[in-house]
Amino acid sequence: MAEYSILDGAEEIKYEGNEVGILVSHGFTGTTQSMRPLAEAYAREGYTVYCPRLKGHGTAPEDMEATSYKDWIESVESAYQWLNERCSSIFVVGLSMGGTLALYMASEHKSVQGVIPINAAIDIPVMEESAATEERFLDAIGSDIKDPDQDELAYDKTPVKSITEITVLMDHVKKRLDTIHCPILIFVSDEDHVVPPNNSEVIFDSVFSEHKELVHMENSYHVATLDHDQDLIVERSLEFFQMYTNTK
Repeated sequence: MAEYSILDGAEEIKYEGNEVGILVSHGFTGTTQSMRPLAEAYAREGYTVYCPRLKGHGTAPEDMEATSYKDWIESVESAYQWLNERCSSIFVVGLSMGGTLALYMASEHKSVQGVIPINAAIDIPVMEESAATEERFLDAIGSDIKDPDQDELAYDKTPVKSITEITVLMDHVKKRLDTIHCPILIFVSDEDHVVPPNNSEVIFDSVFSEHKELVHMENSYHVATLDHDQDLIVERSLEFFQMYTNTK
């Protein structure tokens, strides 16, 4: 198999801090660059943070094409285990497919203290249509950002095989939403050109969490972590960690 080098800025992000761990996941065709502002803000507050580079991401589209959704789950599972060895509580935060993976982790690990999906994907009809094409690659989906001064480090084309994988992952996670009981803070952009905003409404309605909140972002597109509402996400998520640390 070909060896691919990691793009500058796409490396995993790790900070060792206190006994509260935050697992942060980037999205489909994206990189850790989209989550760096959050990871660094959490680390400044003293948290132990791990933002893994999902397998096949941050290198080349051909590398991603050779991976499956199970590989992406394995990437976050590995990060979770690293945090679990060092921390007494763990929260999971994710953008887009990273939000999907965060929801998966909350359904899989009952020890997760809380989950924060940001424009999480569980049903994208246009992707199912795209998966049926005979093309090998489709156009890029990255950089859906309202702020003209921001740019996302993401692939310049999307492997069709990977679109098939994410549709399987979304379907899998959607069916597990009712097993999530931990506190959940859902962020949704009112205008999103990648994931329909109603995905977040379905997540809110489907989880069995006693403590759940839906926060609307009026000034950001899909990659809200790099957009005008970045400070809102940081502020509200830090409050969330503080509120639910070590409480059942």
